[in-house]
Amino acid sequence: MAAPMELSCWGGDWGLPSLHPESLTVMAYAKFSGAPLTVNTINNSWRAPKGDLPVLVSEDIVISQPAKILNFLRKQKYNADYDLSAKQGADTLAYIALLEEKLLPALLHTFWIEAENYCSVTKPWFASKIAFPLSLYLPGKMSREALNRILLTKGGPPLYSLTEVEAQIYRDAKECLNLLSKRLGTSQFFFGDTPTTLDAFVFGFLAPIYKVCFPRVQLQEHLKQLPNLCRFCDDILTCYFRLTVSGHSPAGQDTADANLQKLTQLVNKESNLIEKMDDNLRKSPQHPPRKLTTLKLAAGGEESSPMSRLSP
Repeated sequence: MAAPMELSCWGGDWGLPSLHPESLTVMAYAKFSGAPLTVNTINNSWRAPKGDLPVLVSEDIVISQPAKILNFLRKQKYNADYDLSAKQGADTLAYIALLEEKLLPALLHTFWIEAENYCSVTKPWFASKIAFPLSLYLPGKMSREALNRILLTKGGPPLYSLTEVEAQIYRDAKECLNLLSKRLGTSQFFFGDTPTTLDAFVFGFLAPIYKVCFPRVQLQEHLKQLPNLCRFCDDILTCYFRLTVSGHSPAGQDTADANLQKLTQLVNKESNLIEKMDDNLRKSPQHPPRKLTTLKLAAGGEESSPMSRLSP
């Protein structure tokens, strides 16, 4: 009898089983391959066995990172790529590399760096899923990690300013979406009528861009001009996750928006309270202020972005 397998991942909203691209990728692959995973919504990466999500646990084996999780599932005979040729396997690796190089930076920027999106949607949503006081810290930590990941690949010459980096990120992402749309064409999936690893990765990257309601939506607007990619996401949600393509009813969406607005106000109040407490401590005679070198992050207002330090 096969050992039970439990997948820990971030939860979902806006008609998605998860808002986290990497969690979505693994969940989709499990559906495609028939892997009997028990999905455990953690909504707090510090509770994960390796401090990161998604995480797969099977008896005493703990695996993180989508590529490693998918390899483990293949070894357990859950292989969504069984019928692919060698060339199709090579194409899969090439397109996954394209997604990570061209689309991922813009996806991270949309969620975690774009100030209006971060403050009004990303930060309050994740804060609402995390217990206080970690709710005041973890979203900012995740934002800084996203920024570092962007800078690792995009923060070098000849891009020296924040504006140049952002412009290049979105140019690359739109080019990637166009290539994916051309490759998919009128097919149901990227290699015909059966979903594979590539479909899982593309779905994991595209679905959050397509479904989450952000105030700044330039990448979403471009995606919605490519109807075959939108249909691709809708079909997977409907057929494999039993979710309606609309996500919320109009009344439900109004309630969700109202709740999100309340959460935003609550998180901002808590953040202001912490800042006032810190200010009082700094002014206290027995606690003289210390000058610390910190990075300010443009996205959340908590710390300003090292992207602004790209200029020589």
